[in-house]
Amino acid sequence: MKRDPYDQLPTVAGFRVNGTEVLDGKEMPRSAVSEGSGGSNVSPRLSWYGFPDGTRSFVLTMYDPDAPTPSGFWHWAVADIPASVTELDAGAGSRGDEGLPAGARHLRNDAGERGYLGPAPPPGSGTHRFFIAVHAIDVESIGVPDDASPAYLSFQMLGHTLARAVMMSTFQGESIADSEAAAA
Repeated sequence: MKRDPYDQLPTVAGFRVNGTEVLDGKEMPRSAVSEGSGGSNVSPRLSWYGFPDGTRSFVLTMYDPDAPTPSGFWHWAVADIPASVTELDAGAGSRGDEGLPAGARHLRNDAGERGYLGPAPPPGSGTHRFFIAVHAIDVESIGVPDDASPAYLSFQMLGHTLARAVMMSTFQGESIADSEAAAA
């Protein structure tokens, strides 16, 4: 049975996150998939609501617990989104922080880039789940450096997370046979 990575964290209140291209429980659209897997690598438009009073900022993450590594794979991390911001436009995850609201900033993903990296499961690794989470935080800045890993960011959020909104989308890369046929 595949694990839900958020079941391992302390229980917090919930709120809602919605996407226009990415839908909870549905396959990731090609627009949000990595170029290497036939997509456009555009971060999805997301909005959220119902978070608690006392929220001073948000953190957004996208995580694949099914990546064939012991630690999964972090595709996207945005820290210090102001509490007045309740949506990110499609493409806000472009490399650099230009598409983000003032004060928000990208941290490096597991590919070492500061920006969004769409799904690209290795051939033969099956269907992967991509958890997009918005965390309501009780401080204006979570206080991690730009080169911090998303795992370190997650650790720093412990004790500061008031509530969490999570949606999950799936994507399956090509099979090993498809990959070998394309290479021939």
